[in-house]
Amino acid sequence: MAAGRTTVQAHGYNGLSFREIAKAVGVKSASIHYHFPTKGDLGAALARAYTDEASELLDGFLAASEEPTVCMKNYARVFRSALLNDNRMCLCGIMAAEHDDLPPEVKAEVDRFTEINIRWLTKVLAPRRPGAASKAIQRQAQAVFAAIQGAQLVARGRSDVTVFDEIVEAYRAAGLFP
Repeated sequence: MAAGRTTVQAHGYNGLSFREIAKAVGVKSASIHYHFPTKGDLGAALARAYTDEASELLDGFLAASEEPTVCMKNYARVFRSALLNDNRMCLCGIMAAEHDDLPPEVKAEVDRFTEINIRWLTKVLAPRRPGAASKAIQRQAQAVFAAIQGAQLVARGRSDVTVFDEIVEAYRAAGLFP
């Protein structure tokens, strides 16, 4: 799973290869197929594990502090850390870019990641907008999610994490998020 995650974060779902993962972990490709009969099964398992991990992490951020500024700094730090790890992307973010190529079971897990992020962001942003319609807060949460994913993508394309930092700071200055 770790080798598959690394591969997808670096090369996307289309770069996922049973043969390459087997080589990286020192087993035969058939051993991986035993646990994951298809590439879709493996991709869905990777996205599910990644989403579950993200959900726990996000819940932990809120448990530690409900202060929106603190939560958002922690949130941005997670996406930044992927870039610091050999210029990798968010696993579900890079898979989302390949949406049309994903099997249904992988799409479902990638969509679940997006939903969990937007739901969490909505919780974080709501206290800053008392009286605002829940739909308006949800739209802002979607914008924040898209912005963070976009900042990561632009920084990755430049192989420069400082680009991510500058973009995130520009978002803060513009009031997109705390």
